[in-house]
This record gives sequence, structure tokens and C-alpha cells, in this order.
Amino acid sequence: MTSTLKIRRTALAVAAAAVLPFALAACSSDSGGAYGSGSPASAADVPAAGADGATTADQPFGPACAGVPKEGAGSFDGMAKAPVATAASNNPALSTLVAAVKKAGLVDTLNNAKDITVFAPTNDAFAKIPKADLDKVLADKAMLTKILTYHVVGQSLTPQQLENGSFETLQKGMVTTAGSGQAYKVNGTSNVVCGNVRTANANVYIVDTVLMPK
Repeated sequence: MTSTLKIRRTALAVAAAAVLPFALAACSSDSGGAYGSGSPASAADVPAAGADGATTADQPFGPACAGVPKEGAGSFDGMAKAPVATAASNNPALSTLVAAVKKAGLVDTLNNAKDITVFAPTNDAFAKIPKADLDKVLADKAMLTKILTYHVVGQSLTPQQLENGSFETLQKGMVTTAGSGQAYKVNGTSNVVCGNVRTANANVYIVDTVLMPK
């Protein structure tokens, strides 16, 4: 019996020694928050992933997800209960997009649509456009509507569908997507920074560059 206990203790010690370096490495790694906050993400901030590193079907993913409020109307749970335009209005990082949607008169169109996908540019994405050009677009309702509806696909897209996809938008143009795991691009230039965000009627992929109709 004594020898058996010694063997078991030795096995436990070896297992602990093998696991400890990985645990320490995981604790010491820094996960930058959204918009360059640099704060470490908690376990709740990290989306679940499968053995191959792919995000599980219903989890939001991406570096900007860390900037989403943990509770309230602007949280993931809060946004899931509201139609997409209303949900976006509760996210401070999408305030320019929301203002543009209101100017184009698309709030009801988006809120009443069923099972759509919205590629939602952040405020920083709009800031990449020269102010004079942006002001011109915002003042031209027809052009603004064309650009905004180009960001909307008439079906709910999963991350897996974005791996190598081509989809018709409400504007009737096509967007292409590519990537895997937690890294996706739209039209080869716009990065998904927080994807698979559910609202009551849409799946939202927040992107870092405004898409222009082809």
C-alpha cells in the first residue's frame, strides 16, 4: 500500500510540474482590449473555441468585443433583445453609423427586416474617410442609402459561411469574405473586429473600414 501511495504522489507531482508552466504562461499573457485599451481580458471576455481554435457557433469574437459593455442595453445580451438599428444605437462605437442610418431613413427598414447580416463600420472606420468626403456623402441621401445598404446581406451569415463567401447585398452589389477562426476580411480590406454579434433580427459583424459599393 505504501509503495502504491508513493507512486501516486510521484505521478501527481509530475503532472503538476507539466501543467504549471502552461498555467503561468496563460496568466501572464496580455490580451489587449478593444480600441487599444490594453487591459487584460477576463475569462468571460474570451470567446469559447474548439480544439482547432475555431470560435464556437454562438459566441461573439474579435479584439473589439472587449469594449462592449458587460451589462445593459449595449451588452451582448441587451443587443440580442433589440432589432439591429436599435441595438446599434446602444453601442457607443457605432454612433456615426447610427447617425448615418437615421439620415438615410433606414431605421425602420433595418429593424423590420428578418434574418439579415449587417457589416457595421465603427466610428474609427468612418474617421478614415476624409471629412469633406464624408460630409458630402451624409448630405446626399441617395448615395448614403446606396453605401449603407451595401453593408447589409439578406440572410443571417455564420462565421463558417464567411470563410470563403460571396453574398448579394440589399444594394444589389456583392461583398466577398475570407478568413477562418477569429480572423476575417470583407472585400479583402475591411477587418472584422467583433463578429457574430446577435440582435433580435440580425447577425452583426463590426468592421474597421467602410465598404464601398463595387
